[in-house]
Parts: sequence; structure tokens; C-alpha cells
Amino acid sequence: MDPEAELIRQAEVVVELAGTLGVELLLIGAGALAGHGYVRLTQDLDLAGNLSLDHLRELAAVLRRSGCAVELREPDAEDPLGGVLDIHADFGQIQIISFEGRFPAVIRDALGEATLRVRRDSPLRIIPLPHLVALKLYAGGLKSKADIVEVLSRNPDADLDAIGLLCDRYRLPGFAEIRRELGR
Repeated sequence: MDPEAELIRQAEVVVELAGTLGVELLLIGAGALAGHGYVRLTQDLDLAGNLSLDHLRELAAVLRRSGCAVELREPDAEDPLGGVLDIHADFGQIQIISFEGRFPAVIRDALGEATLRVRRDSPLRIIPLPHLVALKLYAGGLKSKADIVEVLSRNPDADLDAIGLLCDRYRLPGFAEIRRELGR
């Protein structure tokens, strides 16, 4: 089987398992960038949600019972993330990143607006472009900035004013500079 297709299929299974626990997840990272037209190399898929530590632990146990090797990295007080669950299996790696207690608004809002799916009838939804930009600004760094420039250059119809307002609402600096770099 095609490894990329299997990785997506397994991510769909993870999303469904999380759903049985009352948790919603979205595709973020390089997978979401590809969904919005910018394809770059990646070895894993990143999913995001607002998961409590109890939900992360419960999901880790469910995934272990299904045969996956799982590592839970709990946050400390300085961590910008609310915990990360690394899932390793023959299909590759999936990371579940929790923004609970750190930046839950962007995930909550994105879940309410996400309609784009990796394929028709898939449970795996892709984070909307404005929220993806916000997450990249939150992550910071040159790679994230380059990702924003590349994905927006491939989406000339993107409403940059709306993206700017969203970033302002989340108090995320840096979008005006990126917009100047894009020249629009």
C-alpha cells in the first residue's frame, strides 16, 4: 500500500477514536499546508485539538490497545503546547498536539469553521487557512514564516484583510510584515 495513503488512513482512524472520547481534531502542519496548495516534504502528520491531559492519557491508552507505540509528552509550565502525543507504527508517525490551556481559541474557532477534508467523506478536516496562518505565527521562527509566505502565495484569492483581523484578534504580531513581503 502507498505509505502516504496509509498514513492518512491511520490519521482518520485516530480522529475517529478521539471522537469516541468527545475530542475533535484537525489536520495542521505540512499536511494542512498541502491541503491549501503548498506541498513540502514531511515524514509525519500533525493533528491539533484542545485535549486535557486526561484526554491525552485516555487516547494514548486506546491507541496502545490498538497496537500503536505511543509516547505522551506532558507540558511543563513553560511549554507553549498543552501536551503532545507521538504515535508510531508501521504507517509512520502522527503527532497530536494539544493547545488546551495555551492557545485554545484558535483551535476552537477553527473547529467551528473547518469544512475542507482530506478527501470526500473523510473524518479528517483541514484547518482553515486563516487559522493555519495564526498557528504558524504562534509557532514563530523562520520556517513558519516561510510556510506562511509560500501558502499565501499559492492562494492569491485569500482574504488577507480577514487573516490580518484574525491574527489581531489573537494578538499575534508579524502578519503585517508578511503581507508587506507578499506585496499585497
